[in-house]
Amino acid sequence: MTFESLGLHPSIIKALAESGYTEPTSVQAQAIPAGIEGRDMMVSSQTGSGKTAAFMLPALHKFAIQSDEQPAGGKTPNQEMQSSRSRGERPRFKAAQPKMLVLTPTRELALQVTTSTDKYGAFNRRVKAVSILGGMPYPKQMQLLSRNPEILVATPGRLIDHMESGKIDFSQLQILVLDEADRMLDMGFIDDIEKIVAATPEGRQTMLFSATLDGMVGNMAKRITRDPLIIQIAGSASKHENIQQRVHFVDDLSHKNRMLDHLLRDETMDQAVVFTATKRDADTIADRLNIAGFAAAALHGDMHQGARNRTLDGLRRGNIRVLVATDVAARGIDVPGITHVVNYDLPKFPEDYVHRIGRTGRAGRNGIAVSLVNHAEGMNVKRIERFTKQLIPVSVIEGFEPKRSASAPRSNKPGGWKPGDNRGGNKTSQRTFSKPGSAPRNEGSGFGKGPRTGSGTGNPAGAPRRSFGER
Repeated sequence: MTFESLGLHPSIIKALAESGYTEPTSVQAQAIPAGIEGRDMMVSSQTGSGKTAAFMLPALHKFAIQSDEQPAGGKTPNQEMQSSRSRGERPRFKAAQPKMLVLTPTRELALQVTTSTDKYGAFNRRVKAVSILGGMPYPKQMQLLSRNPEILVATPGRLIDHMESGKIDFSQLQILVLDEADRMLDMGFIDDIEKIVAATPEGRQTMLFSATLDGMVGNMAKRITRDPLIIQIAGSASKHENIQQRVHFVDDLSHKNRMLDHLLRDETMDQAVVFTATKRDADTIADRLNIAGFAAAALHGDMHQGARNRTLDGLRRGNIRVLVATDVAARGIDVPGITHVVNYDLPKFPEDYVHRIGRTGRAGRNGIAVSLVNHAEGMNVKRIERFTKQLIPVSVIEGFEPKRSASAPRSNKPGGWKPGDNRGGNKTSQRTFSKPGSAPRNEGSGFGKGPRTGSGTGNPAGAPRRSFGER
């Protein structure tokens, strides 16, 4: 199947071709035709499956056709305000009237959706997409809204602020999308979502995307959709067969830090995301990694939007090799160069484990996900295994063996055990962390043999280098 066979507007086909997209993914192949027909949808799809294009391409197709049918000319609200100023009149702000609203749980995901939309709509200049986010300066937000964009991408909290101040009018809204709806509910946005949905026209098209359609998410989806098409590509407990998963047991914090240092020196690593439980740990670990010679940076919710944008831009450009992040901050990051994910701390919920490791192995690429686990956290590993319905192998690297072996033999049954299994896990050499399909290395010297440099974020060339685990 090709994008042409889905009946998309020629301007979109051209933009997709220039971006290197030729064949739709499974979720795109099912969702795009239904979206073009105007059907409501409830979609369960794993991260990295191409869901942004699944809801954005049919919307852009619809707006491109409307744009073709409308005569050129006419003033935007911003142009009308400028005309008023030139006539000496006091300009009056006119509320933005978007045709499409995309709600996302985090700023990073909102920016990613907007960036993708600009790419897909590169040849339809009359369709504008903007992001309204917390942490963005208020005058900048007013400037964006004054353009009266057709597509508005927003986080719920900041959107409510503009709705209540009369800056946004949803009377012309045609399409409503809830992206990662399960995460928005986990973050406590249920009341905000209900309020936003109530402010939109009843005749709108609604598309909801979520890792799962069970429980509260499913109940909400049924309330806000009409005769929806249900698409289930893969649940959030997808096996991620293209991602090699490993557990390394560590004795204490010092052992964990030495292990992290070793893993990040893997020569096969292009870029890595290290997940921590707290914002403070993200800052501390990023600082210590920089001292150890890695080009590292932190990403968390306490950072100003400008700093977050610079960090993500550095990650995409390859200037940042190691991103140390919290769960919410890293949500939605799609960088092809991320080959490794390291769970420095295990997540609170098994669902978050799936989303974490989904930062690597994007779009069918291979990836490696490693969890550093204290012996007391064995039950948390078992919960993840039960949720993902697969066993996560325990590995031991020569020279980094824990003082204690695994507390019980592990079975091939997810989350269970059986007598006779190897009690100590799988003892491996340092070659364990080579990319799938790559040739084994004899030296196993890790990521980089000399001092790493990193465009202002890492250690300067020639500076003495020490292990991250050193005090």
